[in-house]
Amino acid sequence: MTSLEYVKQRKIVAIVRGLAPEYMVRLGHAFEEGGIGLMEVTYNQSAPDTWKDTAKAIEAVEKEFGDRLLVGAGTVITPEQVSLTYNAGGHYLVTPTTQPEIIRMGKALGLGLFPGAFSATEILTAWEAGADAVKVFPVSCVGPSYIKAIRGPLSHIPLMAVGGVNEKNAADFMKAGCVGLGVGGNLVNKEWIKNGEWEKITVLAKEFMKAVNEA
Repeated sequence: MTSLEYVKQRKIVAIVRGLAPEYMVRLGHAFEEGGIGLMEVTYNQSAPDTWKDTAKAIEAVEKEFGDRLLVGAGTVITPEQVSLTYNAGGHYLVTPTTQPEIIRMGKALGLGLFPGAFSATEILTAWEAGADAVKVFPVSCVGPSYIKAIRGPLSHIPLMAVGGVNEKNAADFMKAGCVGLGVGGNLVNKEWIKNGEWEKITVLAKEFMKAVNEA
């Protein structure tokens, strides 16, 4: 099954930022128990010294879960991050911007590509460069109506909504035509993680899955 097929089937990508590698596997179990099947571990562009730790976290999740919780990298903007992700066993790349050279590099390595874009021009550019689906980001300032409008002329391009998606509006984005959604802080509550309240994350994950599956 390709990364895009996973997204279409499982619908939610959990976005994890700024967590130490030792939390990742336990967090992955909380996601899995809640029905979430994809996990995006992001690079911190302002701290290059942490990139290898990010790759180690990706590797740890891949070894623990395999295709039960498909792991990839987020906030990818450099060739080094592409290579680190590939070598760590990551399955896909999610970028914040449309960089055709990064898309082509990732595709050449057999990775799934979900580049970020906002305007119709950027979305088409990302698609023509080889994207599997295009991440519309940030959707918090435009809402589901924007997805619906973009889907008019660009109905052939699979879209994902990221940035401000929560359990209350998730269904609306799916109904507007998204194939999947990326969810970060509205699911990955760092206070719960710090306190070891994994069951709260599982319960919230179930709410997200119920919303998208009933859309």
